[in-house]
Amino acid sequence: MENKNKSILIVLGHPNLNSYCAKLAETYSEAARISGYDVNLLKLKDLKFDYNLNFGYDKTVKQELEPDIQLSQSLIQKADHLVFVYPSWWASMPALLKAWIDRVFLPGFAFAYQKHSPFPKQFLKGKTARIIITMDAPTWYYKWFNRSPGVQLLKHGTLEFCGVGKVKVTYLDQIRFKNEVQLKKFIEIIKQLGIKGN
Repeated sequence: MENKNKSILIVLGHPNLNSYCAKLAETYSEAARISGYDVNLLKLKDLKFDYNLNFGYDKTVKQELEPDIQLSQSLIQKADHLVFVYPSWWASMPALLKAWIDRVFLPGFAFAYQKHSPFPKQFLKGKTARIIITMDAPTWYYKWFNRSPGVQLLKHGTLEFCGVGKVKVTYLDQIRFKNEVQLKKFIEIIKQLGIKGN
């Protein structure tokens, strides 16, 4: 049985708030709320922040964290489960989502480097995640020919690196070839994930 007290943060990485991804994120959010979970839906398009990590991780120069970046970090800290909804663009992710990751998942917040070790201190342990990715390509093509670069970046390169465990992926493929009935089936899949808080 799922823990109904757990907090879920949904991150919409599509810059178009009228997109199919937006509908998926809202579907998950509504279903999870109805099921009794504590839910926050973060629409990255609504946030105001500098997309560039201007000085990298240079400790001698400080880049101020805008209120929306501070809010993002606070919501991540609060959440037990993270849900990312975004389209695969050029086999990766929208620039908006990548920019947000660069600005939010910082040393001292999400991880810390350790001397003489390639493995970081992980500050996001205990959390789980779900990646919901839409694409025009077939899933098999994205996985075997493209080698899932967008998922690799988010799942392994970011979330697991920072300690998030049990990162599951839902692939919704060939979107541009689907008819209304098929698209509604995808919506139902996401609704069920929201109901289960998974």
